[in-house]
Amino acid sequence: MNPGYSVILFDLDGTITDSAPGITSTLVYTLETMGLPVPGPAELLRYVGPPIMDSFRDFAGMDLPTAERALEIYREKYLNDGAYDSSVYEGIPQLLRRIEESPLMMSLATSKPEIPATLILEHYSLARCFDVITGASADEVRSAKKDVVAEAVLRLKALGADMSNPILVGDRIHDVEGAAANGIPTIFVTWGYGSVAEQAGAVAVVETPEELGALLLG
Repeated sequence: MNPGYSVILFDLDGTITDSAPGITSTLVYTLETMGLPVPGPAELLRYVGPPIMDSFRDFAGMDLPTAERALEIYREKYLNDGAYDSSVYEGIPQLLRRIEESPLMMSLATSKPEIPATLILEHYSLARCFDVITGASADEVRSAKKDVVAEAVLRLKALGADMSNPILVGDRIHDVEGAAANGIPTIFVTWGYGSVAEQAGAVAVVETPEELGALLLG
C-alpha cells in the first residue's frame, strides 16, 4: 500500500552514486601525504557516508589539528580528481526524474559539503530533479546527518513543502539516526555501503530502485 509520502529526502553517497572509488583513492592520497598508515580496502569503505571529520577522528584516531590538516589535503584532491570518480546506480536517474515529474518535493540531504554534492549532481544532469540541495556546510560545522536533515527541512518548509509525511532514503545507520532525530522515518537501500545491522530502525528495506519507486510513488 502506498503510504502517501508528502516529501522525500535523499542521501547521496551509496544511495544515488557509487562514490567509493573517488573517496577511497582520495583518502589513500591524504594519508600517504601525511605519512600515516593506509588501511585496507574494507577499512577505507567505512569512511564512505559519515562526516569526514568524524571518520578522521573515529577511524584514523586523529586529534583536531591533525584532522583539520587532513581535511585541507583531502578537499583539494577530491575537488580536483575524486568527485567525478563515481557512477550513478542503475535505475536511479529514471526514479529521480519520475519524482521530479510528480507533485512531491525533494531535497538532497548529504554529509558531503554542498559544493561538491551539487557539482556531482550537475555532472550527471540530476541537479534539476531536486527542489533543494542540502549538504554539509563548507566549514563542516553542519555535517552531522541530523543537522543536515534539519537544514533540509527548514529549506523545504520555506518553499511551502508539505511536511506532513516526510521520508528519507539512505544506506547507512547515520541516515536512519539522523532522520529519526528529526522525526523522519528512513527507507534503507541495500545497494549502498551499509551492513545488515545498520538497517535497524528503518521503516522499510529495498533491494532495487524499482522497489524504492513502488514505495515512494505507488
